[in-house]
Amino acid sequence: MKKWVLSLTLAAGVVGLAACSGGGDTVAKSKAGNVSKDELYEAMKERVGDQMLQQLVIEKVLDKEYKVSDKEVDKELNKMKDQLGPQFEMQLLQAGFKDEDDFKEVLHLNLLQQKAATKDIKVTDDEVKEYYDQKEPDIDVRHIIVEDEKTAKEVKKKLDNGEEFADLAKEYSQDATAETGGDLGTISRDDPQMDEDFKAAAFDLKEGEVSGPVQTQFGWHIIEVTKKPEKEAFDKVKDEYAQELKVAKLDQDSNLILQAMKRELKKAKVEVKDEDLKASLDSILDAPDPEDTNDEQMDQQKDDSAKDQADDQDASEDKSKDEKKDK
Repeated sequence: MKKWVLSLTLAAGVVGLAACSGGGDTVAKSKAGNVSKDELYEAMKERVGDQMLQQLVIEKVLDKEYKVSDKEVDKELNKMKDQLGPQFEMQLLQAGFKDEDDFKEVLHLNLLQQKAATKDIKVTDDEVKEYYDQKEPDIDVRHIIVEDEKTAKEVKKKLDNGEEFADLAKEYSQDATAETGGDLGTISRDDPQMDEDFKAAAFDLKEGEVSGPVQTQFGWHIIEVTKKPEKEAFDKVKDEYAQELKVAKLDQDSNLILQAMKRELKKAKVEVKDEDLKASLDSILDAPDPEDTNDEQMDQQKDDSAKDQADDQDASEDKSKDEKKDK
């Protein structure tokens, strides 16, 4: 999940405040008293009101200006499933999502923000071609990880003798993938979280090939590449790679997404009517423009320079006084 997506910091699965607004209908009854929609709304507003209103407004505004199809959401979802492999469901639950559909709602907003923020980002054909030339297709891998080289060689010998990789992973492997036959899912050459020695060995293998013992900071691995696609033609992936480059620029400058949200909210002339939530959008709408930030930095540099000159002058005068005293 991308660090620049504002919505992903919000509580997953929280009931939308819009569904609770207005009316005094009873939502729960008890001998001790009833709970009305108004009471529920006020309680939720106090706890998550600012964040939830921000998310609802942003999604409504962006949905009118940009289109994200179910196909695009599913594609993003499948990418994450490939990357996380059998750990996907657990990661989903740990992040607070009740199910896949709940997560897809956040992916939808993620892609809306992405389209809004990349709208004015430009990349040249040369940049895209260079990116294409350097990029290797992702591969699917599984591994067996043990503590020492001796055990790794023992595992490799058994594989060479025809024993099943998944069975040996369950018997020997010392990480959570043991239960899934060592499956690590899809890995990327440029994944910063993946060990460099592991990637170097894995990407050097052919599809279906099994490595010898490979040492990394985590232990000794036996690696198998279960899928290694051929590189697609440039014309076929040009648009996709151009978008990936634009998104990469968002990652390099987190202020771009904030400025895009500010632009879209101002264009939509959003007005918060609830007095208690008046400041919900201030963190976006009051964010300084890049030009203002640059001016402030220049002013600060001038102030620092003037202060340094004054300090140097004072030091020079003190030194002159000391020299006169010595004479």
